[in-house]
Amino acid sequence: MISTYTVPLEEVDKLRDAHLAFLDEKEAAGLVVSAGRQDPPNGGVVILDVASEAEAFAVMADDPYLKGKVGEYKAVGFNPSRGVLQGWTPAG
Repeated sequence: MISTYTVPLEEVDKLRDAHLAFLDEKEAAGLVVSAGRQDPPNGGVVILDVASEAEAFAVMADDPYLKGKVGEYKAVGFNPSRGVLQGWTPAG
């Protein structure tokens, strides 16, 4: 999932702690492979261990950034062929 912030960063950062806690929960459930803010900070990337785009959107539906209307997500499929994630495949 690639997010784009739809409001100034100061508004996004008001929800950042809640967003990070949300990601902590999803990581503990085995759904988040990796995540981080883009540089420059105009959005972020969340790599999920899910089998479909629909499941990815369902996982992210309760993200405080979405609920607070400070960001939006686009699903992008990813099949790593190099580096530490080489050979990794999503669940399903």
